[in-house]
Amino acid sequence: MSILLEISVETVEAALAAVRGGAQRIELCADLSAGGLTPDEGLMQKARELVHVPIFTMIRPRAGDFVYSASEYERMRADIEMAKRARMDGVVLGILTRGRGVDVERTRELVNLARPLAVTFHRAFDDVADLYIGLEEVIKTGAARVLTSGGAAGAPDGIETLARLVAAAKERNIVLPGGGINPSNVLQVARKTRAREIHSGLGSVLAYGQEDYKLFEDEVRKLAVQLASAT
Repeated sequence: MSILLEISVETVEAALAAVRGGAQRIELCADLSAGGLTPDEGLMQKARELVHVPIFTMIRPRAGDFVYSASEYERMRADIEMAKRARMDGVVLGILTRGRGVDVERTRELVNLARPLAVTFHRAFDDVADLYIGLEEVIKTGAARVLTSGGAAGAPDGIETLARLVAAAKERNIVLPGGGINPSNVLQVARKTRAREIHSGLGSVLAYGQEDYKLFEDEVRKLAVQLASAT
């Protein structure tokens, strides 16, 4: 079974370079240096016009923690509607409780609002107190996948936990390893975790905001070639 490669970007030019390099899905964000925030509607629309692979857009109203106020939650609802108008294929979001659990109720409401768009629960998951309980909570929300480094600084460091999460999720949810993945370690992560999808922003290889899109394309291609050899 082939392994899907998702690449996070903050410009249309980077998205196009990623697709040329072999990315099969794009995570579209603003401000990747802050971990990714909701991009504006114009960027979503331009990406949809030019990028011909699935695009999942970040829904995150601000940097910092993932415990959101009522007004921030309403902004997330509005941003999901914006993503639907822009014909995105999915959204990426996450809400936690003050007790470091998944906010199941409000996340489920956003998942339902987003339909028929797919939902990824993002790396807020890595702040959950118990990742295995957290996985069950994410599954209860109806989110299709969870992006995680296994609670570590990066996926290579959390590889054992990631493998256990993939096994625990079975067919109920897609565990998407991400964080610190580059061409030098992607094969190890893929083989050890047995994940069906891999996420990378190549932040460890390229500085966010630089405009060497040929270099970015080449680095994505290296990831894609490595993943092709893993199957």
